[in-house]
This record gives sequence, C-alpha cells and structure tokens, in this order.
Amino acid sequence: MSITLTDALLTYPDGDTRLCALDHVNFAVDRSKLVAVTGPSGSGKSSLLAVAGLLITPESGTVHIGGVDVTGLSRSERTTVRREQLGFVFQQSNLLASLTATEQLQLITHLGGGRVRSVRSRARDLLASLGLEKELDRRPHQLSGGQRQRVAIARSLMNDPSVLLVDEPTSALDEDRSREIVALLANLSRERDVAVVMVTHDLGQLDLVDDVYEMHSGRLTRAQVTA
Repeated sequence: MSITLTDALLTYPDGDTRLCALDHVNFAVDRSKLVAVTGPSGSGKSSLLAVAGLLITPESGTVHIGGVDVTGLSRSERTTVRREQLGFVFQQSNLLASLTATEQLQLITHLGGGRVRSVRSRARDLLASLGLEKELDRRPHQLSGGQRQRVAIARSLMNDPSVLLVDEPTSALDEDRSREIVALLANLSRERDVAVVMVTHDLGQLDLVDDVYEMHSGRLTRAQVTA
C-alpha cells in the first residue's frame, strides 16, 4: 500500500460537544490506483484529505505512507514527507497570474530549495506529456479552465510523489473537460505508479476510477458501484 489510514479518529469542538469528522476511518490505496471519495458537504471528505496529507494529526489511529508510520513525526519531519512524497491538486488551480505554465512548475522546485534552471527542461517535458506543449509559455489568463487544471496537476507531479491528493478537480469544468481531467488522473496513476485519492461530487466520471468510497458523518465505506 502507498497510503493507509488505520482507525483514524478526528474530532472538532462544536459548542459544548465535539463533532466527529473522521469516525475510526480505515482506508488504503495502492500505487497505480485512482480512488474516488464521494459524500455530501460536511461529511468529512476534507478532513480525510487533511489527515492523509499530514496537515492534521488524528487524535488516534495511524497514517502510513510507503509502509512507514508517519503519525508521530515532528512538524518539520511531516513537512519533509509532504514535500518529497505527496502531491496536492486543489479545487482551484491557484496559479500565479504573472508566471508562465513552465514557471509555475519551476517555482515549486525553487521553494523546495532546488535550482530553478536545472529543472526547466523537466518542467516543460512534464507539461508536454499532459498535452500542454503549445501552452508552455502562456500565463493563466491565456489558458482555458481545463488547461489551468492540467498545469496544476503537472505542478503536483514535479517532486515525483508516491501519493497524489486531489480535491474536487472538476468542480469548475464542463462535462467534457471534467471527463478529460479524470481520465488524465487515471492514466497518470498507472503511468507514474502513484496512488491517487480524489475527493469529488461529480458522480458522472466514476466509471473511470478503480474504486469508490462514500463518506457520511465521518464514516467511510466502500461504495457499491453498478456498471
């Protein structure tokens, strides 16, 4: 398994009581798999991503990445794991308006302490592999919504993560572009041997994923998906 949550419990203060965001969740995703997590707003999907992404430590239970228990790591150690093993794609592409597509990817390496010039070729190759060979030097306002999301996905792959955490990647896209993005994530999971966890409200693309889970009131269950 590339990422495993075991008996993860997470609660938040809610007046005089506590709200259970993750109710003893068990969840595992292998490399080369795309898994979708669905469920209503407030069901705990964002909390699941936050715990999986080492942004929040569960009150009990464990998180394993690449077979290593990372639950008890220090803040700086968690930061290192996030930088070296995890990739994130958010609901909004969050691209910097002044940077070209290539520069968006180079910036990630720069922020991680690497040399920007040495990765320019890698950034351009990665963008081209995602169908953006004609958009390498374009800025966000010159790109379509689907192209911006592809740049965001390429950016998340710059550190060769073993796990990719994706939050509502199709929420701002039409049906055709949504399907293209989910198909791209499915292909990337296999081609790059990465475990992809995708939180989504878009039930129309679930035929493209390897497995589907549903969250309700902090509880995670495997969905029964009919062909």
